[in-house]
Amino acid sequence: MSLIKNNLSANEAWQELLQKYNILCEIDRNGCFHIKAGQIKEYKEPRLMAKWDSSDALPEVFRKNKINILPDSRSSYVLGDFILYQKLPELEEPITRMTQIELPEFESIQVNEISSEANAIHVLVLSGILNDFLGTGENVATFNGRMGTGVFDFTVDTFRGKKQYIHVDNAQCEIDGGFENKESVVIMEAKNVVHEDFHVRQLYYPYRLWRQKVRKPIRLVFSIYSNMIYRLFEYEFTVLEDYSSIKLVRTKNYSLQDTKITMDDLKNIRYHVKVKTDDNMENADVPFIQANSMERVISMLEHIYENPMTSQQVAELMDFDLRQSDYYYNAGKYLGLFNKQKEDRQRVITLTDLGVEIVRLSYKKRQLKLVELILQHQIFMEFFDTMLLTEELPDKKMIEKEMRRLHVCNESQIVRRASSVYRWLKWIVQLTRL
Repeated sequence: MSLIKNNLSANEAWQELLQKYNILCEIDRNGCFHIKAGQIKEYKEPRLMAKWDSSDALPEVFRKNKINILPDSRSSYVLGDFILYQKLPELEEPITRMTQIELPEFESIQVNEISSEANAIHVLVLSGILNDFLGTGENVATFNGRMGTGVFDFTVDTFRGKKQYIHVDNAQCEIDGGFENKESVVIMEAKNVVHEDFHVRQLYYPYRLWRQKVRKPIRLVFSIYSNMIYRLFEYEFTVLEDYSSIKLVRTKNYSLQDTKITMDDLKNIRYHVKVKTDDNMENADVPFIQANSMERVISMLEHIYENPMTSQQVAELMDFDLRQSDYYYNAGKYLGLFNKQKEDRQRVITLTDLGVEIVRLSYKKRQLKLVELILQHQIFMEFFDTMLLTEELPDKKMIEKEMRRLHVCNESQIVRRASSVYRWLKWIVQLTRL
């Protein structure tokens, strides 16, 4: 029976668990439900069932019922309608205004091959970016890795509008980077994949652990490295015992290469590129795009360059469900970047020769090449020309109308996919700020 259960998806496994233990009714009655790791393991490994670093990855049954999960010990979890994720601000700062950092000369560091979170942290420190962001002297790495949280209590906001009390008894947390300078201790959570939000637990549990250990103030940094750009966010908890009191203190972006893309650069691409497809669904080999984030397409590109992956592996890396994994694969295929091939009796996503070429380009050349590939599609070319005249993004109704005219997808798909067109056009705009 165990073998059959382990073949379930996380969503299917949680559907069975919710039903078996009457969890939704228990949450409605008591505000939460405590579950042992052993109970979860009857259906699937707990590590695959209880850790989603962004809300995108949550099982559908959790999203539908507004349920989230927290570890409250090394062998147990608590479920409830907790609000656990913090939305990350969009990258609104013009790329051209970012602080550009010169890396020290090290043969072992190649800017376009910083693929792991550990390497991203090394470069963050070696380059002086962390010191600049925090406005401190030297930050020395002093701790990281897995550790017990100790014992503490807190409250968390819920979708019902009430505070829920949680007791944690030596749960496990993992710290990507821990530093100390003359004034403070710094805890860092690092990502090398772009997400729209993050699980506050990743900062709160380490914060509560080290708050008991040190006398210096603790500063909390969330770092994203992707597409040769660092995005740093400093957070604080305004009330120690309140998980939901998280507050953004500051944010700053850093580039490791020349990011100065001008309107003349974009116009030059426009005047030399030719439309290759009208995306009419009757003739198209690839589904029309349903992937809002160009940054996440680029994240996939960077990771698949290092290691071809199955759709399931992409979903786990990117905190996608399998459906989203397919959407983003198709978005890359739409641009000519991704392919699938059989390897060791399974289908894996690989880069095309064009995809490999683009990964190896400098920041500026990479972005301009991606713009060129986007503008080879008629709908994007037309709207880009309109944007040059009006200096404004088209509204979504206008995009939907043009999608119907070009017959790029079924009527039921238009609204969702129009959002992706809008976001890709916005990405182009933000390269230079029209």
